[in-house]
Amino acid sequence: MTISIADSPGALDVTRGERALVIGVERSGQPDSRSVDARLEEAVGLAEAIGIAVVSKRSFKLRTVRSATLLGKGQIEQIAELAKENDAGLLVVDAALTHVQQKSLEEQAGTKVIDRTGLILEIFGERAATSEGRLQVELAHLDYQAGRLVRSWTHLERQRGGFGFLGGPGETQIEADRRLIRDRMARIRRELEQVKRTRTLHRDRRQRAPWPVIALVGYTNAGKSTLFNRMTGGDVLAEDMLFATLDPTMRDIKLPGFDKAILSDTVGFVADLPTQLVAAFRATLEEVASADLLVHVRDMAHPDRDAQRSDVEEVLAQLGVARDDPDCPPQIEAWNKVDLLSGDDKAALLAEAARREDVVPISALSGEGLDELAERMAAKLKTGSALHSISLAFADGSKIAWLHSRGEVLDQQTRDGEIHLQVRLSPDNWARFQALQSAEPA
Repeated sequence: MTISIADSPGALDVTRGERALVIGVERSGQPDSRSVDARLEEAVGLAEAIGIAVVSKRSFKLRTVRSATLLGKGQIEQIAELAKENDAGLLVVDAALTHVQQKSLEEQAGTKVIDRTGLILEIFGERAATSEGRLQVELAHLDYQAGRLVRSWTHLERQRGGFGFLGGPGETQIEADRRLIRDRMARIRRELEQVKRTRTLHRDRRQRAPWPVIALVGYTNAGKSTLFNRMTGGDVLAEDMLFATLDPTMRDIKLPGFDKAILSDTVGFVADLPTQLVAAFRATLEEVASADLLVHVRDMAHPDRDAQRSDVEEVLAQLGVARDDPDCPPQIEAWNKVDLLSGDDKAALLAEAARREDVVPISALSGEGLDELAERMAAKLKTGSALHSISLAFADGSKIAWLHSRGEVLDQQTRDGEIHLQVRLSPDNWARFQALQSAEPA
């Protein structure tokens, strides 16, 4: 299967199975919460996620960043030799490259070059399944492409997986391309603005509905989709692969004290997530901010689990969902993959989890801890509940059922031709009930 094909003269066809080198960059004096090896392995995983065959991987330490090539001359010579030895036609650089750096590396290494941002965008382009997702990825791609124009415009019109970062160079009709890109971006933004308005209407409708919404968030490949399938009986793609899930999915679940709740599976986050993607997917990701509860699924068997947690919280903060903001949804951490730990590591983790009310150790694969997670979800959704005295007419049976499903009815009596209830409701559900009341025609 072809991932992308260049349209300009001298282009190189890049297919699934393309042989590639993956190189990591370690900058002297720059602190990094991740180990060099872990970052390199993640870059390999990103490449393999779209079928690239990684034949060699290596990290290089940079004492000085070269504006023209990023890497030093001797390092580029080593890369060129590695590419020749391994018959590799592609170089994946786990760093953000300027157009000048990318072009210079291609010329000196004798391979095609793709940087981390381009690789992630390529993955999203291949995985987007809905029309909205494809629009969002195309907007991000155009924003990235606008500053580079390494290709001609025509490939952007193709309807296929991926968006062509792996194709050949080309500088033809640059000014025309820029104008076409600007026009296309404007059209996509208008379409996405309509999508955003539609999503807002749907969110408003859900706010009046008698069911809380719980959003699963987390680093890519942390196990969100496996947990989603386990709790809902769904069949969302759940593979040991980065960005297996892209388009959000919602399903019904049952929680203690709730007849029904909505569980939402969302796209995974990653370190250095391209700003173009965060901006383009804002309409989708804002669903997270409107949820009643966030469940941060963490891979506790991963050596960089703390750094991954920080990355997720950074993206959430960009979306206005900072963990310490009292106006944001409450959060629970689901410490996943505890079944992969053993001995002292597992004992220490379970001991730490026992001291915290916002943590539940689980295994989405085996089902361990999921009953406790459901109970903790329900308890969080009831946090801050207050007792309300409510009087309704006999004809308001739907509202009475709503109160029974969303709150804790402590007392219900009939007098003076009305139903009088004492109901404990969360602040969000009390606001929803008031919205239901005010939505009625006078």
